[in-house]
Amino acid sequence: MTTLELVVWGVNEMTEISRNQIHEIRYRPEGSYPYGLEVFRVSDLRRRTSQEGMRRTYGYTFYMLILVTEGQSNQMLDFEPCLGAAGSLLMVRPGQAHNFGESEDWDGWILLVRPDFLWPASSREDLRSGFDIERFPACIHIDAMGLERAESVIQWMRKDAACNDESSSEHPPHDLGRSTQFVEDMQSHLRYGFYALVSWLAITYRNTHFDDQRRRPTLMRFHQFKDLVEQHFVEWKSVCTYAREMGCTERSLTRAALDAEGISAKEYVLRRLGLEAKRLLIHADWPVGVIADHLGFQEATHFSKFFRRIAGCTPQQFRSVNGHE
Repeated sequence: MTTLELVVWGVNEMTEISRNQIHEIRYRPEGSYPYGLEVFRVSDLRRRTSQEGMRRTYGYTFYMLILVTEGQSNQMLDFEPCLGAAGSLLMVRPGQAHNFGESEDWDGWILLVRPDFLWPASSREDLRSGFDIERFPACIHIDAMGLERAESVIQWMRKDAACNDESSSEHPPHDLGRSTQFVEDMQSHLRYGFYALVSWLAITYRNTHFDDQRRRPTLMRFHQFKDLVEQHFVEWKSVCTYAREMGCTERSLTRAALDAEGISAKEYVLRRLGLEAKRLLIHADWPVGVIADHLGFQEATHFSKFFRRIAGCTPQQFRSVNGHE
């Protein structure tokens, strides 16, 4: 079974079990496929998955880069619309809520990447100091020339990854797949290719907003704040706690958040807490009271009041609207 079949198997399985189960797809390749990266078409996934399965919201334990090559997609990422025509690239990170959307009139490439694939096992191959996928934008748009180049790179990565697949018709049959050294070398080759692709995209299409030298200190402060929020948003709900940890004033922290996101530092923390609440309501078969306790609310009523402010509806209404009965 290839990695692609496993991904599809995960989606199909979710359509057969109760809607209240955890909608999480794990990366567990079976059979002969040995790599932590796989490349396939959205249309391949769609052909092998039910329509209901493609329209559900899922969380993943791996990264996915989804490059739209034709048509107009209406994907959702963390419950926000990500509309995109050809050239739109979406980065889906582990734990995020993703939906391919209801539209089927589009196609593109999917690069499925296991987290440990990004970090080489050998110190001789260590590139971590120069590569941070977490700083890659959630969505960028590539122009026509860039799209042609990106597609060419992706297609070559797909061909190279198929070298070890005995069932693939991409290469003539030979015994390359039997060598452990070959697998290790190809894994490194694919990793370098992925680094090169993502780094080129970041350099070429990065937001000039972040290149303004005058704003870099403020933006660096915001990124530090953002990292702390990811680690502590459940137990740290006060901006003064973050400011004290960072050694700055609440005012300067709020200014950094306003400059980077257009909202206050307090609002940023509340939205992150609200996003986690949405993810749990969709992905977990937990009562609302359990979710409230998990997120640090002393009373379920306090959580419901908070959630209504964030989402404009009650937690149960949110579950119902998103197909979680």
